Amino acid sequence: MTDLAIYDMDRTVTRRATYTPFLLHCVVRRAPWRLLFLPLVALSMLAYVARLIDRARLKEINHRLLLGAKIHPRDLQPLVQSFADVQVASNVRPGARRAIARDKAEGRRLVLATASYRLYADAVAERLGFDDVIGTGSIIGLDERVHAKIAGENCYGPAKLRMIADWVEASGLRDARGHVRFYSDHVSDQPAFEWADEPVAVNPHGKLRRLAVERGWSIEDWG
Repeated sequence: MTDLAIYDMDRTVTRRATYTPFLLHCVVRRAPWRLLFLPLVALSMLAYVARLIDRARLKEINHRLLLGAKIHPRDLQPLVQSFADVQVASNVRPGARRAIARDKAEGRRLVLATASYRLYADAVAERLGFDDVIGTGSIIGLDERVHAKIAGENCYGPAKLRMIADWVEASGLRDARGHVRFYSDHVSDQPAFEWADEPVAVNPHGKLRRLAVERGWSIEDWG
């Protein structure tokens, strides 16, 4: 049997969200003229708040505005690597590092399950010692370019649990899965919390803190 430790990334492992900083990191270094599109980025965020578009569409719009409709992986990789270096150096919670070390010492398979793009989540996870990543994918076209279009589902809310379940199946763990410890800071991950054997609410606020207290889930402060 394989015991698992599954971690959300943004504001769980990291102190701050990573998606918009990743786009800005890329645009400043690759095409600063695209900063002219920031007012349109703000409008797209207002459209999301007004529920005119969903999170997946918001990501696709901002990707197109700041990275372009498509980009070759060889142009993207240096930006991904430098962004991951910055995140691991300055944006990882101290408690996350301790939990990762503890879970690794217990022999657990470490999995990062994040709504963030695997474009850069893979690089962050590698630096932190994770074994696997489940995240939002990007379409790679026949032109071998990364397109501003999500492949499959945005790994958020109920979709995250579906993607975790698909990963368990694809990894051959359906009948060999042991104890599952799941960490997240946000109530949107309630489906995964409910599925896990040991839900851990990390730095929870509002709805998640109330839910964790009600359900008797562990609560940890990772600083």
